[in-house]
Amino acid sequence: MAKRLKPVDVVLVGFGWTASIIAQELTEEGVQVLALERGMDRATVPDFATTHIQDELKYAVRGGLFQAPVRETLSFRNTRDQTALPMRNLGSFRPGAGVGGAGVHWNGQTWRFLPDDFVLRSHVEERYGAGFIPEDLTIQDWGVTYEELEPCFDRFEYLCGVSGKAGNLEGARQTEGNPFEGARSRDYPLPPLERSIGSLMFDKAARELGYHPFAAPAANTSRPYKNPLGVQMGQCTYCGFCEWFGCGNYSKASPQSTILPVLLKKDNFSYRTGCDVTRVLLDNTGKKARGVLYRDLQGQEYEQSAQLVILCAFAHHNVHLLLLSGIGTPYDPASGTGVTGRNYAYQITSSVEVFVDELINPYMGAGALGQAIDDFNTDNFDHGPEGFIGGGYIALWTTGGRPILQHHLPKDTPKWGAGWKKAMAENYLKSVSISTHGSVVSHRQAYLDLDPTYKDIYGDPLLRMTFDFHDNDYRMSDFLTGKAEGVAKAMKPRSINVKGRKKPYSIVPYQTTHNTGGAVMGDDPRTSVVNRYLQSWDVPNVFVVGACNFPQNAGYNPTGTVGALAYWAADAIRGMYLKNPGPLVQA
Repeated sequence: MAKRLKPVDVVLVGFGWTASIIAQELTEEGVQVLALERGMDRATVPDFATTHIQDELKYAVRGGLFQAPVRETLSFRNTRDQTALPMRNLGSFRPGAGVGGAGVHWNGQTWRFLPDDFVLRSHVEERYGAGFIPEDLTIQDWGVTYEELEPCFDRFEYLCGVSGKAGNLEGARQTEGNPFEGARSRDYPLPPLERSIGSLMFDKAARELGYHPFAAPAANTSRPYKNPLGVQMGQCTYCGFCEWFGCGNYSKASPQSTILPVLLKKDNFSYRTGCDVTRVLLDNTGKKARGVLYRDLQGQEYEQSAQLVILCAFAHHNVHLLLLSGIGTPYDPASGTGVTGRNYAYQITSSVEVFVDELINPYMGAGALGQAIDDFNTDNFDHGPEGFIGGGYIALWTTGGRPILQHHLPKDTPKWGAGWKKAMAENYLKSVSISTHGSVVSHRQAYLDLDPTYKDIYGDPLLRMTFDFHDNDYRMSDFLTGKAEGVAKAMKPRSINVKGRKKPYSIVPYQTTHNTGGAVMGDDPRTSVVNRYLQSWDVPNVFVVGACNFPQNAGYNPTGTVGALAYWAADAIRGMYLKNPGPLVQA
């Protein structure tokens, strides 16, 4: 029997970026907000102290900050005719667990999706014709435009203290910035990070080829910074311990370094850790949520009543909770009907390792220290002759020189022994990697549902992922890889190692944690779980916020757009829903 707890106005499921932003905004309205986090409590001090957080074996190899598959996992298959099997060890993606979520261990790459990304189907049909879109691609418009989200992007960037250089200020192109970006109302709050030797080499080669390189936007502070909430951040020390690590220097943006010092002091906010939410509880009509059901670490079950439920967990977990709770019709790939679980997408990547004669300092790194080109992203080039939809950026990142995982070796290097040691000694200080980071368009056969066989620790069905890259994705990735190879050759290396995308997609090796879709937003309840304000079409006092809202994945890292969507939803709740609870958009 679940123990009933004192009601609150708003309950948030998860306590990472989106929950922190929404909690900060809604508590300003005077409502009582409670966040439930399944992981442990985490704070910059003492959890991210440099005396122990910079441990590559513990955190990068053994995943000290990540979700534990023994408690939370999913099953996976490439196609519907296969039997899905549980993911026993984290591989392709690494969701966070604990206060701050993946905002603790991300790199800090903070992109704005391009204007065309938000109206992808409309744009492609207008420029290339409806016949250019293959029948099995289920791409759609978002229901919101870049212009509407621009103020929200701006707020997230100033919250985080993003370092960068604008390329488009109110329609005026700026030198040194990204000339392809959407118009922004003001420049980044901080100048770009200091350039590494490798990024300068990439910049020179890309310019010689006629491309437009720029310093990538980074939520790693290039200067000391005080954000609009009055939270002081420190200057990045280029220690190289960003990805998969917490920052002990207050220089990588995370909930802990930007919002929580203000939020946690408020009397109308509270949070609980070790709370695994298993259901959104609905009333007898099925049209209104009355709270959530969760279990603590001892297995005790609790019922937390609330007037408003907001799902702010990782993309997979939001979708899993919707399916378990019966919110939205589950997607059926055979008929193409239903919405919950529809349009799951991922990110497609490749790389070109470059071996040069110059000495490069691999230790000088930051999570988003890089030089990039956007010449082949979204529709920044003519897709007509190429025959695919989408694109991505090409970049040289200098994220550090950690010896276990951050090294590059030429092809045919022995796997161990004297030959391996010799190659490591010769190349460790003289190698870099150019990466491609591409979009994945949504496909009818890529989706999430409940596994009919495997159960979790509570006896509930696991989330099942059915996914593979498809022809459009492979052709796009091959195109990007070829362009990256051209830049690598222009760097005049002694050798290169091209690592293209292999078939089929495997969930085993790490790639990115950029999972999207499954609870997508839109203007049509037949093809979306939530409306343009991220409010459930079926249960109006439930909002769902995160990368699960993306109708398809763009060629960028998702966090900047996730942060913007959090502000967008918070504004709608503050400005409209709290004044007149109910549907914000009529179906």
